[in-house]
Amino acid sequence: MQAAPVPFDPAATTHVVERWLSAAAERNLDLVVFPEAFIGGYPKGSAFGAVVGDRTTAGRDEFARYWNGAVEVPGPLTGRLGELAAAADTHLVIGVVEREFGTLYCTVLFFSDTGALLGKRRKLMPTGAERMIWGFGDGSTLEVHSTGIGRLGAVICWENLMPATRMAMYAQGIELYCAPTADSRESHHATMRHIAMEGRCFVLAANQVLRTGDFPPDHPTPYDDDPEHLVSRGGSSIIGPLGDVLAGPVLDQEALLTADLDMALIPRARYDFDAVGHYARPDVFSLHVDTTARRAVRTDGSSSASPSSPQNRSGSLGHRP
Repeated sequence: MQAAPVPFDPAATTHVVERWLSAAAERNLDLVVFPEAFIGGYPKGSAFGAVVGDRTTAGRDEFARYWNGAVEVPGPLTGRLGELAAAADTHLVIGVVEREFGTLYCTVLFFSDTGALLGKRRKLMPTGAERMIWGFGDGSTLEVHSTGIGRLGAVICWENLMPATRMAMYAQGIELYCAPTADSRESHHATMRHIAMEGRCFVLAANQVLRTGDFPPDHPTPYDDDPEHLVSRGGSSIIGPLGDVLAGPVLDQEALLTADLDMALIPRARYDFDAVGHYARPDVFSLHVDTTARRAVRTDGSSSASPSSPQNRSGSLGHRP
């Protein structure tokens, strides 16, 4: 799904998701993939008042607004997304900005075609300036989900350049490799084709089409003031397990890219290359993956809710979806 969200407004963006899922339902689609940080917003062009060794008051205010516009998992918004997936009778994979404690995470959510929240995937390594605003995920969410349409997982944006991350997904037998991203360059499309060939899996890459005018009027931007100026061009695509492009890439416009995926092609493709099987050489190479959830505080005998959750807050801290 190559579309434009309403940046920093989860409720309004959920209506965008509903509209596109209605279109997906009309086409009887089994799986729909939305871009990175689609709900909550990818704040392209923001600096949040940061320079090395200093922050500004205005930057802190900007981050507070961004934090208030993020979503809790699970929470009311995830419940609504589940309802929309069920209504469309489709599996849904969607990027969100997740809020837990005082930290934001770039997260991907997975829903079944009955609306069940299958799990979440936190980005392991925010890229560049993303590290100012997003925390690091850990190995506990680096998982592939078994579904009725195949083994479903996600690797986010430049995580796709991390060989160990890819190998961890291949080792779980990923078949539907979802790649929500914010990178619209041709070089990223080349990476997607490489991964499809390397993993012998279907790759579904989804990116936003975003213009200056899609942001709130007071959003700081280093880009052209023309509201039609493109700050994200899309470039979404669907690629087969031998690197053949089945749909896209599409640039500069919203689009619903579709393809019929013949899952029988996967074992045919793995006949002569299996990165974690007969082509792996475990006598020479090995990879250790730590799937432990890394928590700063562990409490025996009771659950610990995030201070950002409703039961631990007094008054309003801003918009809640």
